[in-house]
Amino acid sequence: MKGSPETPHCRILIVEDDPMVLELITTRLELAGYQTFSARDGHQGLERLAEVRPAAMILDINMPRLDGFGVLRKMKETGQIARVPVMVLTARNQGTDVQTAIQLGARDFLSKPFEDQQLLARVARLVRRTIARSAPPPPPPGLPVLEL
Repeated sequence: MKGSPETPHCRILIVEDDPMVLELITTRLELAGYQTFSARDGHQGLERLAEVRPAAMILDINMPRLDGFGVLRKMKETGQIARVPVMVLTARNQGTDVQTAIQLGARDFLSKPFEDQQLLARVARLVRRTIARSAPPPPPPGLPVLEL
């Protein structure tokens, strides 16, 4: 697995029920250096979220058992939405769908079909936010920095 400076083996969870779309997203992200994990419905997505602890999640809306909105609601209830940025990737692109996803905590919304570069740019943006949040704060000015 290769990684670039922006994608140092970042874990991405893809929650998508369509096997062809899942394979397409997985291939594109792995070629870009991401480590991918997948789930085929919302319930499995929530289970994998706890196991994998991804840097970001790509979430479909229309899925069996528990849809993407249900996943976002559960993540909001448990506080996971604050720790794992979510991009909704779906064929549903009505204004109300976008608004609902954002209100439930999604950070981005991309409609199918999508261009590879759009997907990669938006995932990179999600991951940069996660890395920035988890970086240690810089030392106060004037204090020596110890290198180990």
